[in-house]
Amino acid sequence: MGTKFWEVVADEHGIDEQGKYNGDLALQLERINVYFAESLGGRYVPRAILADLEPGTMDTIRSSAYGQLFRPDNFVFGHNGAGNNWAKGFYTEGAELIDQVMEVVRRESENCDSLQGFQLTHSLGGGSGSGMGSLILSKIREEYPDRMICTFSVVPSPKVSDTVVEPYNATLSIHQLVDNSDETFCIDNEALYDICCRTLKLTNPSYGDLNHLVSAVMSGVTTCLRFPGQLNADLRKLAVNMVPFPRLHFFTVGFAPLTARSAQSYRQLTVAELTAQMFDPRNMMAACDPRHGRYLTFAAIFRGKLSMKEVEHQMLGLQTKNSSNFVEWIPNCCKTAVCDIPPRGLKMSGTFIGNSTAIQELFKRVQTQFSAMIRRKAFLHWYTGEGMDITEFTEAESNMADLCSEYQQYQEVSVDEVFNPAVAKGMPPAVKKINFGNCII
Repeated sequence: MGTKFWEVVADEHGIDEQGKYNGDLALQLERINVYFAESLGGRYVPRAILADLEPGTMDTIRSSAYGQLFRPDNFVFGHNGAGNNWAKGFYTEGAELIDQVMEVVRRESENCDSLQGFQLTHSLGGGSGSGMGSLILSKIREEYPDRMICTFSVVPSPKVSDTVVEPYNATLSIHQLVDNSDETFCIDNEALYDICCRTLKLTNPSYGDLNHLVSAVMSGVTTCLRFPGQLNADLRKLAVNMVPFPRLHFFTVGFAPLTARSAQSYRQLTVAELTAQMFDPRNMMAACDPRHGRYLTFAAIFRGKLSMKEVEHQMLGLQTKNSSNFVEWIPNCCKTAVCDIPPRGLKMSGTFIGNSTAIQELFKRVQTQFSAMIRRKAFLHWYTGEGMDITEFTEAESNMADLCSEYQQYQEVSVDEVFNPAVAKGMPPAVKKINFGNCII
């Protein structure tokens, strides 16, 4: 996912596989320092750190077309692997490698003029992405407490399970993400696979196709950091507008337009068309149906030469028409950003980010699988053998259960309950008299 993102970003900024600029637009270089550092030879080097507990993935990236783009010092890897064990990634193997990773993080951070935050792409099912990913998150939060931390996390999908102990790894990771992440974009392989088959009409999607979808969203989220636009939004503005309560920062994402190649010439791209597809539940990249919950907030990031009036009109129309899908106690729950530069090969595009209470479906599914295994203490010896205590599992489980309860609570809450706690407890609202001069309200 991370490598595909760098391919897309490099292409948008006119950077070739060797790090040389071959673009034709002055705007491509205007903010290139956000994601690339310029070296002495006029070469652009990604501000990227690649970490893993086994060398296999690193070799794959090095031998790919863009392998020469990354700085060799920024590849940090172990040799033993995590063996799909969160405890190995967090406590034993990961702990041996974390100092090296943090050294590279410090070096890259010091090379920034104004560091806004960090982006992490990882998976929650295996050992390295979940265990070591959580460890890196906690260390970054410790060293840079005031910087934004944004994660693109591959969560377990309902029908596809790569590892038996996935529920353990995912639960322990979510426990860390709740505390240490500011924004978590939830993605899962099955939803991506469905989009490839249903919408793009691909008969046999590869991981490259799935990663391309994710990179389109990552590129959309970071557009306003990298290019000028009419309405700009960075990671911090996005978090301020999207996260009503600190723990509720798990987002579903979508991208438009997504069209099968055979149907592209029959489709007209308009703002209305983009908006409709962005909000289509089949377009969401996580296996939860937004129609089963309500949106607390959402953000729409448009790219291309668009009419601001048309964008605002469509956003307002969408909120009015689907008012039952939004909580009524956040009146203007839409954050809009517009960037003038479209993605390569398109006239316009839209990226959708939603903070929906339906995301609890993901957590409840993992929780059900987790409970079934922990009740019988299945596979626990692999974790306790690495120094973990069983109380860590129960803490993580109760934290995830609390998170689901919080989402459910805010899904059902009314305006009166938010502004008058007495109503929430089933008591009659208190009557308060306020004396304004001669009139009493």
